[in-house]
Amino acid sequence: MKEDIIRGSGNVYQDLNIPYADVRQFKAILAAEIIKALDKKELSVRKAQGLTRVPAADFSRIRTADLERFTSDRLMMILNKLGSRVEVSVKVKERKREAVHV
Repeated sequence: MKEDIIRGSGNVYQDLNIPYADVRQFKAILAAEIIKALDKKELSVRKAQGLTRVPAADFSRIRTADLERFTSDRLMMILNKLGSRVEVSVKVKERKREAVHV
């Protein structure tokens, strides 16, 4: 049996038709950068809390990708406190309209 291969869009949330896909993807990228910073500096969640005054529980949630409680700006603030500078570029595109059958 031959399987069809479908190229993804680069946003798994969009590919799975999950609401607010762009926001979720952006937050996931920010969380990944936070995890990279923690790993690079070899910071436990407790050490990160002491350094940034961000609750250790927040770092634990980020490490497990439980991002529902976070806004994008809060994740950017956490990255800033870890010594990273965040630069955001925005590109707006029109959505492809789905065919509507009546």
